[in-house]
Amino acid sequence: MVLNFIMEVIFLFMTVFGTLGNISVSVNNMISWWRGPEKKPIHIILIHLAFTNIMILFAKGWTKTLAAFGLRKFPGDTGCKVFIYLQRVSRGVSICTSGLLTVVQAIIISPRASGWRRLRPQSAWHILPFFSFFWILNALISMNLIHSVTSVSLNISQFMSEDGYCYFMQESQKTKWIVLPLMVLRDAVFQGAMGMASGYMVLLLHKHHQHVLHLQNSKLLYRTPHELRAAQSVLLLMLCFVFFYWTDCAFSLILSISLRNNSLMANVQKFLALGYATFSPFVLIHRDGLLPECWHALWEKLRKYL
Repeated sequence: MVLNFIMEVIFLFMTVFGTLGNISVSVNNMISWWRGPEKKPIHIILIHLAFTNIMILFAKGWTKTLAAFGLRKFPGDTGCKVFIYLQRVSRGVSICTSGLLTVVQAIIISPRASGWRRLRPQSAWHILPFFSFFWILNALISMNLIHSVTSVSLNISQFMSEDGYCYFMQESQKTKWIVLPLMVLRDAVFQGAMGMASGYMVLLLHKHHQHVLHLQNSKLLYRTPHELRAAQSVLLLMLCFVFFYWTDCAFSLILSISLRNNSLMANVQKFLALGYATFSPFVLIHRDGLLPECWHALWEKLRKYL
């Protein structure tokens, strides 16, 4: 009982903390996008990633937050379908957007003579069709949840979800063999692209480090310090993604094959499921260093009036 209360408080903190962090990243990139002389695709991708993270925290985190305040009968049958469906779709879109972010950043810092430069988006608006594709793709993949999720009030054969008040009904083997391969294929494609793009950026950053002291105007690699710093931020973001994604998968697998109901491991798995959406914006905030400066300037102005 005490453990459950502690975990609910932690989930409440993560939800509020993560939501504020993603809002801050979104606002910071909106300001940079509108004020900048060039509308950079990276800004709009980060805005979309922050929005997707907020959706994950809203769908998964706020239900736990409401439970912490005693609203355990929430959200009902329709609410269960909406929240779990939104969780699944948002998680898939987050994976796709993270992969797109890594690939675009790798193209941006690629050498001028490289063939990858021809794939560089000429405008931030060229990225928008990818977002539509991601939402439609994941919405279609997760359509089975509309029929398989129900509330605890229905007395039928079912499996409990991790939230404790929504249930998954038994699905046909045909549905499983359609949905599961699509999810695995989606994750493999976008994480594979993420891995290759990250490796390519590491190689370029290593070359830059070797040549920066000797070649001031290298024709092989000529990138601005801002672009290199942005690439390093994206690499850290991808490390954050890989850590939370694969540890979440590992704990989920252990729980699925475990014969005992381990509440501690289940709570750890819930923590990991929210980890990327909660902590990834603070990786960007720490790397950019812009938000603390803005808060410091705002605080100094407020002190003059106090």
